[in-house]
Amino acid sequence: MRGRIVVAGLAGLLLSGCAAKAEPVAVPPPAPIAVDVAAASSGGACRLLDFALIEQLLKVRFDVAAASERSDTYACVVRAEGATLPELTLSVTDAKIDKTTFGADVVPDKATKVTGLGQQAYRRTIAAASGRGPVAEVGWLASEGRLATLSWTTARGAQRSAAEKLTGDLIALAKKVDTKAL
Repeated sequence: MRGRIVVAGLAGLLLSGCAAKAEPVAVPPPAPIAVDVAAASSGGACRLLDFALIEQLLKVRFDVAAASERSDTYACVVRAEGATLPELTLSVTDAKIDKTTFGADVVPDKATKVTGLGQQAYRRTIAAASGRGPVAEVGWLASEGRLATLSWTTARGAQRSAAEKLTGDLIALAKKVDTKAL
């Protein structure tokens, strides 16, 4: 009899422990995961750019890209998250022009000729304007007759000499851009 009482007592204790509801434990939400997205995922001319290559050649890390397509022109603007400037812009237009037309109608006055880039190329620096610093620009006539332009808009207060120096780095990047891939 005594054994039955002990067993009944233990069973009662076990059942009373199971009947109590446990208090919910607050679990903190997981930390957001930062994912590096390729510039190419934005489409348009961004398919021709790579953040790692830009950082390697221009020594600036960009992580935001936006593309635009209108008629026969493809464009891409890349920036660092949270910053308006500097920015790098690539535009490619399917114009199908020749070297003579490019030289006469596209190459700006006072631009410097660039060799080893496309059929014909130039570089120039544009003076600072309201809200921005100088702009470094490289333009070229790609082998398939497309017009391409890479431009770097500096932040307000940047020196023109720094933008001029940057045109050399833009030429190196332009040589990596395969406009046939559009």
